[in-house]
Amino acid sequence: MFGFFLFSLAGKITEDLHPFNISGAAQGTTYRVTYYSSNAAVTKTQFDQLLDKIDSSLSVYKPYSLISRFNNSEKGVLMDVHLQTVVSRALAISASTKGISDITVMPLMEAWGFGVNGSVGDPDSAAIRKLLPTIGYRNLRIKGERLIKKKKGVRIDVNGIAQGYAVDLMAHLLEQRGVVNYLVELGGEIRIRGKKYPGSIPMKIGLEAPGDENSELPVIHQIISIDSGAITTSGNYRRYIQLKNGKKVQHLINPFTGYPFFNELISVTVWASDAITADGYDNAFMGMGLHDALEFLSRHRELQAYFLYQDRDKTVKDTATTGFPVRTID
Repeated sequence: MFGFFLFSLAGKITEDLHPFNISGAAQGTTYRVTYYSSNAAVTKTQFDQLLDKIDSSLSVYKPYSLISRFNNSEKGVLMDVHLQTVVSRALAISASTKGISDITVMPLMEAWGFGVNGSVGDPDSAAIRKLLPTIGYRNLRIKGERLIKKKKGVRIDVNGIAQGYAVDLMAHLLEQRGVVNYLVELGGEIRIRGKKYPGSIPMKIGLEAPGDENSELPVIHQIISIDSGAITTSGNYRRYIQLKNGKKVQHLINPFTGYPFFNELISVTVWASDAITADGYDNAFMGMGLHDALEFLSRHRELQAYFLYQDRDKTVKDTATTGFPVRTID
């Protein structure tokens, strides 16, 4: 009798869940939250305040932010919890990927035209050689709560991992308010838990691919369904600049050579338990190339990934690790 009562109560609770939709702008992009609750557990104002605090720490586009103060400093700064969490995770990912992922590439990003001022760059080899000594995650040191520069001119940009971190904090805010069914998306980085209500329907996510040569807009290539974790994507068609000679340059820069990565990969979608992890590794896999990324993933089963790549005959193909969610086309 007691067990039947619990089952009946659980059924009634889920039937009382309704969708709440919130959207807004943050971090130079947009966010969207859908959660299922019997009441308005979290408001847009609460999300906006959270994201504003994160920006005040991690945005290189805010001259007053903590990361901007670090970049403008001679030796370093005292970190807050946001900068410490993101930099610590970024350094760990750098170490695990042998430096292919590196937050100190900011001077190179600016040289190639991906900086704050948005100017188009086309650096020559001499300019790149001059910057390379400041590049490398080993030029950073964490001592207690201080982030220290080992070399003058070291600057960092955590955009490749900060959006995932923000998504995790947005999800955490929902869970603090008792919400256990939600989808959080910021700049294309997604975290999911539970199902859609009413109806207890699995949530679905569309995976992007570049459109045809006549279109700048991506298309939905596959649709997957998951009930927990984070999905993030990095692609060479998402962010690039066009040089004066017409050549397109992607935004992922090799920290060892100073030049953009060039390999067969078009995009990588990573599935992990949280968004900071998925977001931190998707760019790294893009830099590794298909063979090395798959070899890395064979040793790190906590990560799963889906790859779009161009074969030698220029045909677009895909592949995935065995644990990546089963793909369906609707």
